[in-house]
Amino acid sequence: MKFISFEKSGVAGYGAVIGDRVVDLSKSFSDRYADMRAVLEADALPELQKAAEGSTGDYDLADVTLLRPVTNPRMTICVGVNYANRNAEYKDGSKEASFPSLFMRTPQSLVAHGEDIHRPPESDQLDYEGEIVLVIGKSGRRIPEDQALDHVAGVTIMNEGTLRDWIRHAKFNVTQGKNFDRSGAMGPWFVTMDEMPDMLDLRVTTRVNDEVRQDDTTASMMYPIPYLINYISTFTELHPGDIIATGTPTGAGARFDPPRYLKPGDVVEVEVEGVGILRNQIADEFPA
Repeated sequence: MKFISFEKSGVAGYGAVIGDRVVDLSKSFSDRYADMRAVLEADALPELQKAAEGSTGDYDLADVTLLRPVTNPRMTICVGVNYANRNAEYKDGSKEASFPSLFMRTPQSLVAHGEDIHRPPESDQLDYEGEIVLVIGKSGRRIPEDQALDHVAGVTIMNEGTLRDWIRHAKFNVTQGKNFDRSGAMGPWFVTMDEMPDMLDLRVTTRVNDEVRQDDTTASMMYPIPYLINYISTFTELHPGDIIATGTPTGAGARFDPPRYLKPGDVVEVEVEGVGILRNQIADEFPA
């Protein structure tokens, strides 16, 4: 089932999407679960799913404003350079790493489906990175790989927008270029694991103005999803509502010659098999 966080008439809520209708579950459950993170922390998704089944919905999907699926994650961990041949795109002569590269994103660096992604005035090197994203549903530390997917509540989508020149301002980190406010996006919803296709061969495609730029499956990952969950949970306990972005395929704009960075008016779509399409337009943070 598709679960969303949304706003209607200035009031935030959460619910399920059935067809083109929204079931407002927060009307019945907000006294127990304040938001989607609280739903996940209480392991209440099955309860909400049962309540939504057979409903005709409360609103048309077009009449609500979508928010990020989990508006207040405790942490958002992103994986870098995780698809075959991605390391070669950097053209720096470096060898492939033995372990995943990881970094964090702040909540305010990501907008929701349908909102503008901002190109800041400090850089004209805004780039796209389409990614498959895990929403954690069950706490765990040192999670075995064969149990890893049991800890995932669902799958959503990220455009892990990056300011390429700002990820090179220091020698050992990419934090700045990955965390400009409103430089990326996540959504439109997350889909529960019972409705997802094979997670080990799941396709992600990125289009810019209808042109396919990235297209690959998780079968090409150097560090598969169960391994990522095991590795990350080794050093930090995962909690419900935590977000893991699993890396982007080859084809980012920086890797073209000359580079093809995003400009105001561009429309970026990231499509993940079984989930749907995350769509955002690019706008200057301070339009002329």
